[in-house]
Amino acid sequence: MNINQVRLAANEPLADRRIPAGGDWLTREELDALTPQELVRRTTALKPLLAAHAEECERLRRPVDSVWNAIRATGCFYHFVPRAFGGLEFDIDTFIDAMLPLAEGCASTGWVTAFCVEHNWMAAQFPRGFQEETFAGAFPYIVAPGATAPPGVAEPVDGGYRLTGRWKWGTGVMHADWVMVVGNVPGETPPRPLFCAVPAADVRVIDTWHVDGMSGTGSNDIAVDGLFVPEHRVMNMAEMRAGRAPGAMIHANPVYHMPMTPFLAITAAIGAVGAARSAAEHFKTRIGKRVMHGTTTSQIEKPAAHMKLGEATVLATSAEALLREVGRANFELGKRDHLASPAERIALRAQVALAMDMCKRATRILCDASGSSAHMLDNPIQRAMRDVTVMASHVVYDYDGATELHGRAILGLEPNSPIY
Repeated sequence: MNINQVRLAANEPLADRRIPAGGDWLTREELDALTPQELVRRTTALKPLLAAHAEECERLRRPVDSVWNAIRATGCFYHFVPRAFGGLEFDIDTFIDAMLPLAEGCASTGWVTAFCVEHNWMAAQFPRGFQEETFAGAFPYIVAPGATAPPGVAEPVDGGYRLTGRWKWGTGVMHADWVMVVGNVPGETPPRPLFCAVPAADVRVIDTWHVDGMSGTGSNDIAVDGLFVPEHRVMNMAEMRAGRAPGAMIHANPVYHMPMTPFLAITAAIGAVGAARSAAEHFKTRIGKRVMHGTTTSQIEKPAAHMKLGEATVLATSAEALLREVGRANFELGKRDHLASPAERIALRAQVALAMDMCKRATRILCDASGSSAHMLDNPIQRAMRDVTVMASHVVYDYDGATELHGRAILGLEPNSPIY
């Protein structure tokens, strides 16, 4: 990391973010009454609100404040906070159930929400001291991005590390109270990446998020220059990838012992399933009104339209089923006394990459079958297509890379990528 690159960030425009004031936490009584079924009911009820603000979210390039506050009020961010610290500690299927309706309403807002919910699982991997500072302290849950690339520099100093870096893809940073970023310890080969948690007020957020899809996520760049990070806010990334970080081991629930990459892949792919399902809903409504140029019959009477809708729906449904299957398999890996093998983790990543590819195909089928007017910017189908295309570009969904890695594992060859 070139230090001058970090300092140059000070001359770039900063993002108009919203660090939460706090004080809107649920009471103990409210949390005790929040069952998995009630949480899903609450997030499902917000789907129309997210849909009504999807265009505004895209225009603002961040989740809409009123929508984000409504999501906070559901209690969903307590989902993976350990019960030992007052959280809900719900399961993976409930997570998918609760996040899907949000993604159907607005893929960008749903994506950010799912990441920030899952990042409380990451917070539960940190040393006990950080969990006590946050969950048992002033933050019953955190809202935080988890930015890993490009890695910064974490220089050891007395009592912790001196962190310098500039990270891309800061999903969640626009409404964050904490930030989690990766820094490599200098001079070590192979690199030792450390995950560092810092208060959001201590970082700069640079206004870089100008993209053709998923615009509403506000995934801007994050920068710090020589920030001290105490030891209790730091953990080894390799231990979290394996599901065996020290903080995780203070909790009995196997959900905290799962390998990280398959879980992360599920989290991000929920948005793609939601977008594909949303596109199918809009296509279904649209073909009842659309008369194709050169014909006198509505599209709903055309067998080709039936086939396109049927194929896309099957792809989206199958993708969701794959996510649930991987979630359950990953949970089973967390129950074991020994670590999951690289081959097991690689296979799960490949399955989720397939699910993402299926969502991309489903959305493309519907967009292609919708005619030129579907590309008008007020048509949700074009937004779904752009959003899923950008989601699928996430490195964890590199389909060729995931299947190559899986093929190597099947042949007994060493992994040629650390992303598993």
